Amino acid sequence: MATRRVATVFGGSGFIGRYVVKRLAQQGYVVRVPSRYPEGALFLKPMGAVGQVVPLYATVTNEGTLHRAVEGAEVVVNLVGALTESRTASFQAIHTEGSESIAALSAAAGVSRLIQISAIGADPNSPSRYASTKGKAEQAVLAAFPNATILRPSLVFGLEDKFFNRFAALARLAPFMPVIAGDTKMQPVFVGDVADAVMAAVASSATQGKTYEVGGPRVWTFRDILAFILKTTHRDRKLVNIPMGIARLQAAVLQYVPGKPLTPDQLIMLSKDNVVAPGALGLADLGITPTPVELVVPGYLSRYQPGGGRRPTIPLPQEG
Repeated sequence: MATRRVATVFGGSGFIGRYVVKRLAQQGYVVRVPSRYPEGALFLKPMGAVGQVVPLYATVTNEGTLHRAVEGAEVVVNLVGALTESRTASFQAIHTEGSESIAALSAAAGVSRLIQISAIGADPNSPSRYASTKGKAEQAVLAAFPNATILRPSLVFGLEDKFFNRFAALARLAPFMPVIAGDTKMQPVFVGDVADAVMAAVASSATQGKTYEVGGPRVWTFRDILAFILKTTHRDRKLVNIPMGIARLQAAVLQYVPGKPLTPDQLIMLSKDNVVAPGALGLADLGITPTPVELVVPGYLSRYQPGGGRRPTIPLPQEG
């Protein structure tokens, strides 16, 4: 009888994670999805056969639950991350310490392949707490599991994203579109391409111990992206530049608003280009052709158009 293959996907119920889980299930893996709220991962179960996708309780801050999640697994993918931190969930605890625990326990459990999802701009010396803890996480993972593959995506887009959708929703309500650090460059990458990059890393031993920067086919400025969103959603809004001094004051206040629409740390990241570095390994090295924003985003932003993207039906003239 064939031995079942097990893959564990931390953060599997998140935006990128659901695409990774689906691909692993299609490849025949039994996919464990550790989560603080397993009920929130139940929607993943139809992506596999009965019993193939298994949500279970685990947190990156509890090594006992992590051990159970990785024990017997052939593949571990760590997608856990946070864009904002709280008193009970700091960047240090989630990104650095959590990743280190997952890597160390994976090594001890005899896991064959570990894929760590980081971010372009990850740097232990960054002034951004998000970027610095992501950079320290990379160091900790490679120290504990030297053959780990690290993927650093740029801005990720797709149906459930919180970037294009967020600004399209803002354009529907606001009288103008605020622009902060409009000249900052980004290289948006399709979520399906990121998931394919994970699968390529799992499949090839040549990716072990390497870092890949994952970006799309085009570099955009933040201002260009906002203009594209306005055009796509048919919203006639003026782009208004917000001086950085005012933006810092706004961030200082908004970080205490529920949902944290803007924090000082996010402002630091927004002020730095988010593109694939010259000479870095990328999607092409994984055999993947990147998907353009223009091919995917208009399809899911149509709901933000006037009338929800539905055109009124014009009755045809009657004969006779």
